[in-house]
Amino acid sequence: MRAVPRQVENRIAARMLVVRWEDGRVDELTHEVLRGACPCAECRAIRRAGDAVAAPAGITLTAIAAVGHYALNLAFDDGHGRGIYPFALLADIAAAVTG
Repeated sequence: MRAVPRQVENRIAARMLVVRWEDGRVDELTHEVLRGACPCAECRAIRRAGDAVAAPAGITLTAIAAVGHYALNLAFDDGHGRGIYPFALLADIAAAVTG
């Protein structure tokens, strides 16, 4: 089954993205976790080199834009805004965080 969000809420003060899925699940993803999981080419290259993507302490998600009907583009206050997060990736990040 394809993961599709019903609602996405950016709680800036809590630095948390809340995703409510069509199947009733609710995931809370910190801005830091999302920035560290950025799927852009630059961040993928960092991970391929064996390094972790460093998310600055206190990073804040400042903008969210829909990309078609399959993903979100997330922009952060460190100037990074090239990552396109497919809905399936958001679900995978949430699953990894919750164990």
